[in-house]
Amino acid sequence: MVRRVVAALLVPVEWSPPGVDLRAWRAALAEDVVDLLARLAQAEAAIAATPADRELAEEIAWPGMRIYEVPTATYLPVLAAASADGFDQAAVIAADAPDLPGMILGKLLRPLENKAVAVAPGGPGNGLLGLATALPAPSWLIDHDLDGASAALLRRTAPQPGDVSSTPQWRRLRGPAELASLDPALEGWENTRALLGG
Repeated sequence: MVRRVVAALLVPVEWSPPGVDLRAWRAALAEDVVDLLARLAQAEAAIAATPADRELAEEIAWPGMRIYEVPTATYLPVLAAASADGFDQAAVIAADAPDLPGMILGKLLRPLENKAVAVAPGGPGNGLLGLATALPAPSWLIDHDLDGASAALLRRTAPQPGDVSSTPQWRRLRGPAELASLDPALEGWENTRALLGG
């Protein structure tokens, strides 16, 4: 049986809605992502954080959840930690997409049956929502943060462009435009919803 892990990477969050404390906002976004991952049936959940974010990771982790402390908020150190833990596949997800549907994660993991790497775009101008690969990660996969990475960027170093599969995008909450697109009818994202006043 294939062992998979999906890690929420605590990425920098530079913006919060007016009147909402930035640290509380960042924690709410991340906690909603972690809550979704913890309920996944097909993969184990983890949190990846730099030493500066270790405290936040411990605050939002479910009991027994793995926390990978990584030197940079980029995906290769997370993939290396998951590989060292004996996982066969890993996905790294930005922890600023609180209303992320579980099916997007399924679509990110599915291509790994015949593709080396799969990526989910994070919406216009917002880098990647996430990246998944079989472990150990391919040697041609160059490290990036999720904010600056893109499918096109990763395809430049791949042996063949088709080695990188791209799934449907899901936007990350990076500013007012993305905030306006939150759908109150969608289930989940309770922590973010509570900070926004229900």
